[in-house]
Amino acid sequence: MAARRSARDYRTSQLKGRGYGEFYVYGNAVRQAEPIPQRVPKARPQQPKRTSSQVVKNRNRAMSISPAYAVFLAAAAVCAVLICMLYLSLQSDVMSRSEHVTAMQEQLADLTEANDTLYNSAADSVNLETVRDKAMNEMGMVYASQGTVIEYESPAGDYVKQYSDIPESGVLARSSNASE
Repeated sequence: MAARRSARDYRTSQLKGRGYGEFYVYGNAVRQAEPIPQRVPKARPQQPKRTSSQVVKNRNRAMSISPAYAVFLAAAAVCAVLICMLYLSLQSDVMSRSEHVTAMQEQLADLTEANDTLYNSAADSVNLETVRDKAMNEMGMVYASQGTVIEYESPAGDYVKQYSDIPESGVLARSSNASE
């Protein structure tokens, strides 16, 4: 009997150490105990495989830069920098020309406005009735009558040839009521 007790006591002490007999369950459902995480044995580092000397030489040769390759890389870097500098200078030229064009457009708009204003003021200052009176009364001009206007077709060109002299007085015709 003594042997039985000692085995039973050993089992209960083991269970109590795990926490099985130390809690009380409230309610009608028994909770499941959380499983004890199992220990994962640490993996031993594997020893690297031995590579042949030829493979090591090939890897070292691939990792190193030959002088020709270094010269090529340097030339490529210089070309890239020059292209970037050229691009930036062209970009600044485009911007300065764009600003210049904008300034000239503003100047053109100002000049056009001033020109239109002056033209309108000159057109408004002229009274056509006064001009007609002065031409007919002071200078002796007359309206064209039925037979005085001769139309012709110009063969080629924008000018007219004069075949007879203009009188020295400069007057070709006078109105009847013009004073001398």
